[in-house]
Amino acid sequence: MPTTFKSAMESSDAAKWKEACDSECDSLLKNDTWDVVPLPKGRKAIGCRWVFRVKENQAGEIERFKARLVAKGFSQKYGIDYDETFAPVAKFTSIRIVLSLAAKYGLKLHQMDVKTAFLNGVLDEDIYMAQPDGYVDEDHPDHVCKLKRSLYGLKQSPRMWNQT
Repeated sequence: MPTTFKSAMESSDAAKWKEACDSECDSLLKNDTWDVVPLPKGRKAIGCRWVFRVKENQAGEIERFKARLVAKGFSQKYGIDYDETFAPVAKFTSIRIVLSLAAKYGLKLHQMDVKTAFLNGVLDEDIYMAQPDGYVDEDHPDHVCKLKRSLYGLKQSPRMWNQT
């Protein structure tokens, strides 16, 4: 499994990884996730990286190649890049109670997954991120991405999703 964009593009599956990266970037652009802008004086851009994964079906056959762009949130500075990170999460005992009540009263339960959930939260803070490897704006290679929406890896992403 590649660990960098460069290693993905040098692998025997480079075309499939490129297609996966293109798909991820298309989703981010359609979602209006960022604007490419000059980095303001006194500000530092956080980094980002590609995370690669192969999704398999139940038979263990390759279903698709997945690439996700992740912000390096560990480099965010409190009070500058984020303030609040708290997001409520259901306790396991609460989930067990709901399951028990559903079983006792013959109720049906449904679960769901929101694709790209974290990408829907609108950011309160001004966060600047380096342009992703392989997708640097040719007209503005020295610019950065000013994030408008949450991105995987940001400290405040769970909180922003909860407020959406």
